Amino acid sequence: MGGGGRTSTFMGSEKSHERGGSTKRVPHAKPPFTLGELKKAIPSHCFQRSLFRSFSYVIHDLFLSSVFYYIASNYFHLLPSPLCYIAWPVYWVFQGCVLTGVWVIAHECGHHAFSDYQLVDDIVGLILHSALLVPYFSWKISHRRHHSNTGSLDRDEVFVPKPKSKIAWYFKYLNNPLGRMLTLVTTLVGGWPLYLTLNASGRHYDRFACHYDPYSPIYSERERALICISDIGIFITSFVLYQVFMLKGLSWVICIYGVPLLIVNAFLVMITYLQHTHPALPHYDSSEWDWLRGALSTADRDYGVLNKVFHNITDTHVAHHLFSTMPHYHAMEATKVIKPILGEYYRFDGTPIYKALWREAKECMFVEPDEGTRDPGVFWYRNKF
Repeated sequence: MGGGGRTSTFMGSEKSHERGGSTKRVPHAKPPFTLGELKKAIPSHCFQRSLFRSFSYVIHDLFLSSVFYYIASNYFHLLPSPLCYIAWPVYWVFQGCVLTGVWVIAHECGHHAFSDYQLVDDIVGLILHSALLVPYFSWKISHRRHHSNTGSLDRDEVFVPKPKSKIAWYFKYLNNPLGRMLTLVTTLVGGWPLYLTLNASGRHYDRFACHYDPYSPIYSERERALICISDIGIFITSFVLYQVFMLKGLSWVICIYGVPLLIVNAFLVMITYLQHTHPALPHYDSSEWDWLRGALSTADRDYGVLNKVFHNITDTHVAHHLFSTMPHYHAMEATKVIKPILGEYYRFDGTPIYKALWREAKECMFVEPDEGTRDPGVFWYRNKF
């Protein structure tokens, strides 16, 4: 499901991971271009948001999801038992992939990339994310801060790597195949709810941080009402699920909704992790960080046919971090335009996703500056304790 299979190529890199070589690090010096120059090179229509076109993607995804639901709920029970054991996993994967696309559209709403109307974006985003048990405004606010501080070891909000000195003592015992497998399974299955409830892998705060808490240090006083609205959205979805559980039973809710939601959460964590975790990507402390270099510290990946299913959030992420209000349906065109300008500052990795996931889990355990470097504020991934 996740392998484009193209060679792992970065602009300016002479070796590939697939041949066992080490990928050339991307530059960390101040780029020779500005954000304004990049924007000027992109056709102006790429920044235009169409309410009709955006809604067409919502309708398309919800239609497919409804078809899968209809088939599963009306015909699977008629199948002989051996075929049921095949049909349900197929449904889970297909439904999980399509609902991940729905998640991405809600993500567009959070960036005001869905339409020219902020209220429309927030209503659509709130409905879609709440249906997937995501606190829309709570996530929108922290995600906005992620985009404002990408690549910063001090202020980024998600998948913030730790220096070796802050790694827990037991992590060195996980630096083996069994430990990596355990870590990956735990991260993919529980990473998203742990992030929302405990801020796991997120920015360090001086006190308990939780996306459901209006008084969490993640939020300011003027944002508390929005957090309450997000919580109400989660409560309504939970209440509906409870009513369905009382009517249909727990196993039905798990099979129809629960397992696809786990797949959505796993894809969400995997996509975000691989976008911001790579041996070639630098991270910066406050002495070196600036917005443009931080925004460029992310990678485009190849998920094969799922690139389209996920509305290209996977293979246009660099452009997304540079211009987050650009609609997803223009991001491919924009990426093609800015790649020659970015040069070595653009990174694309076409390693099959399952290989990339294992490699990053192995090679990217913590960050440290190079020994004796002139740039002590620039940090790189390490795995040797």
